[in-house]
Amino acid sequence: MTDSRKFFIDGAWVDPVSPAEIEVIDPATETAYAVISAGTAADVERAVAAARAAFPAWSATPPAERIALLKRVLEVYKTRYEDMAQAISHEMGAPITWAREAQAYAGQGHLEATIAAAETFAWEESRGTTQILREGIGVCALITPWNWPMNQIVCKVAPAIVAGCTVVLKPSEIAPMSGLLFAEIMAAAGTPKGVFNLVNGTGPDVGQVMAAHPEVDMVSFTGSTRAGIIVARTAAETVKRVAQELGGKSPNLVLPDADLEKAVREGTIGVMNNTGQSCDAPTRMLVPRARHAEALAIAKAAAESVVIGDPRDEATTMGPLVSALQFDKVQRLIEAGIAEGATLVTGGPGKPEGRNTGYFVRPTVFGDVTNDMTIAREEIFGPVLSILPYDTVEEAIAIANDTVYGLAAYLQSGSLETARTVARQLRAGSVYVNGPAWDLFAPFGGYKQSGNGREYADWGIHDFTEVKGVCGWS
Repeated sequence: MTDSRKFFIDGAWVDPVSPAEIEVIDPATETAYAVISAGTAADVERAVAAARAAFPAWSATPPAERIALLKRVLEVYKTRYEDMAQAISHEMGAPITWAREAQAYAGQGHLEATIAAAETFAWEESRGTTQILREGIGVCALITPWNWPMNQIVCKVAPAIVAGCTVVLKPSEIAPMSGLLFAEIMAAAGTPKGVFNLVNGTGPDVGQVMAAHPEVDMVSFTGSTRAGIIVARTAAETVKRVAQELGGKSPNLVLPDADLEKAVREGTIGVMNNTGQSCDAPTRMLVPRARHAEALAIAKAAAESVVIGDPRDEATTMGPLVSALQFDKVQRLIEAGIAEGATLVTGGPGKPEGRNTGYFVRPTVFGDVTNDMTIAREEIFGPVLSILPYDTVEEAIAIANDTVYGLAAYLQSGSLETARTVARQLRAGSVYVNGPAWDLFAPFGGYKQSGNGREYADWGIHDFTEVKGVCGWS
């Protein structure tokens, strides 16, 4: 692999302007295993200048050529697939089986979906005597998180580039190795100079500089709502477009006619996947009050079936949290749940038995949760499920919507007609009915403080385009 201390700018691997280092910590061992460079404003300046210089020619390239580049990227990605899975497993502690089947797959899946969407995308259309043109918005700053590295990198880079934009990517400094590998893939695919650039570093020193830069036309950010607000404020000075996918506290409504065993078991595992570090995890489970005790027993069994262990072991189904900071936050919120009177069903504070090293936590389920408790309000970002009883479906809908977030909602029902009726009343960007397969062509994004804009396939392409009306075209 390329020297991890270098950045990828203007088609070449380059040293930072001012040498400074950040250690990359293996969350399973709590030890550093790699070092990256911490970028500065000077590095951002070089990358943005390269992207700006490349934009006129790249934006004028026919869509077919831009699609052809993505097809080459896809082919190279497939040859580095196992390398990518290993990189993600190491940097964020994802179990290797999960890293292969979900994390690394996300990158391939988004490339395939974006290619398919671009091939049928309406780049131009006529309305009377006016021609409507969809053109790349310009230079795009892409700021991505550590929890789903390839999912978020590819669902930004692919639509931006195929739309005719040039990009500067800042991966998370906590999990940066997969981003560096992706830069290698972009280079191997023959990406023209300046079309794709990568600068590592922290949010304040690189991310905010990118958001403020007058030569950046758009910022696409995925991360916490707190950080998203800072990005939006910074970008507002230059009136650039900002697309954001932020936090969530997603409800999972188990309706009275649902298969309770299946719904609760799958919903519990859905929270534990990725060690609970998913912005759209179904962390608030709403169950009929009459079946609350039954639901707790099912959830307990499901949580206790999770296999905690070394991420490199193919039998492991839950690895550590990503960092000491994240570990401390999850511990604080578990303690808050106990202190505020929720029933601890399983799990709780501390590390699992036999896991003294690594940021491992216990899969935790709380019952008798009310929606005013901290564990029902705050995004925990750990394997912690809150189960809330309700008396009527109307009450369940009200509880589901009683949150500042609106990224996703989940519905379990024996009646598709009932599920559709309830889905229309949920204030969330995505509603998942009865555990559907992952649809990479569905729009992904949030209501309320979960962000704005939509990602995936043609939805992502739209976000990276400007619309021009040429009146008198015909």
